[in-house]
Amino acid sequence: MFYHRSGGIVADSRQPLYRMKAEFFKTLGHPARIQILELLSTREYAVSEMLPEVGIEPANLSQQLSILRRAGLVTARREGLSVCYALTSPQVADLLRVARAILTGVVAGQAELLEDVPESALMAESTG
Repeated sequence: MFYHRSGGIVADSRQPLYRMKAEFFKTLGHPARIQILELLSTREYAVSEMLPEVGIEPANLSQQLSILRRAGLVTARREGLSVCYALTSPQVADLLRVARAILTGVVAGQAELLEDVPESALMAESTG
């Protein structure tokens, strides 16, 4: 996988698909990037609108947006003095929804496991 001069990721046919997927998921491996993509799942945002929503420094937001743009997950367009960002594909929003559903199931499963453990075992675990 390498970056094309247009800014998107181009598949390197010599790399196995699982490696390309790993690189893709590495790109998603930062909480701020996930938060940005979640915001952009609802609509296009100007950078100035994202700042209070994401709650990170402007330079950090710019860096995270640049990584997402190079990965081909978001597009940028200038509107007057503002730069507006949008998802490149609705499939990005779909991926985030699927991840949320998986995590909801995992958390629910963990809660069920805790309910099955006797309280005395939990107390012993926390004190010892």
